[in-house]
Amino acid sequence: MKKLIFLPGASGSVDFWQPLMDLLPAQYEKQIIAYPGFGGYAKNQDIQNFQQLTDYVVDSIPSKSILIAQSMGGIFAIAKALRQPEQILALVLIATSGGIDLSQFNVQDWRTDYQRQYPDYPEWFMSSKINYEAALSEIKVPVLLIWGDQDPISPLAVAQHLQAKFVHAQLHIILQGQHDLAQCHALEVNQVIGNFLKTLTPEAYGSKNSA
Repeated sequence: MKKLIFLPGASGSVDFWQPLMDLLPAQYEKQIIAYPGFGGYAKNQDIQNFQQLTDYVVDSIPSKSILIAQSMGGIFAIAKALRQPEQILALVLIATSGGIDLSQFNVQDWRTDYQRQYPDYPEWFMSSKINYEAALSEIKVPVLLIWGDQDPISPLAVAQHLQAKFVHAQLHIILQGQHDLAQCHALEVNQVIGNFLKTLTPEAYGSKNSA
């Protein structure tokens, strides 16, 4: 059975994915990767920086997976696809940075509100700057980008930039979608991902297309 692996955003909330998981096709095995020390999960004393957290998440993702990542979860999805490309069938990146330098875009600074909302989360998580941009063209699996046109944290220009960097990427725009679109627009996101899953045949690797 093919696996749909869900990676939360910076909050680490596994509940965020529940509406979408309930809608996606039942023939897929579904699993959320929880982050130690985030979203109410116990800390792991072996994780003291962003690199160690990345290693933990990458090692927790099973082989032959389709990764569905929200916001900062996209950084872990990209890391997995670059380190162990043979284990990944496809990527679905939702309102994420994908590990690129966002200083070139007009993005809303989320860190102040984030620190106020999650005062116990480690400072290193908020201050980490990961840049995989130069390596994105090495990712050959199909990539689905789902973005909202009203997202100040990861605006549409970020998605368009990522689409140009990946070899096989398609972009779907959710009208009136904001950063939480995967939860608030779960019905539409389910339909978009469902259609994408149907294309994951050998032929799907052949051309770059846009939706």
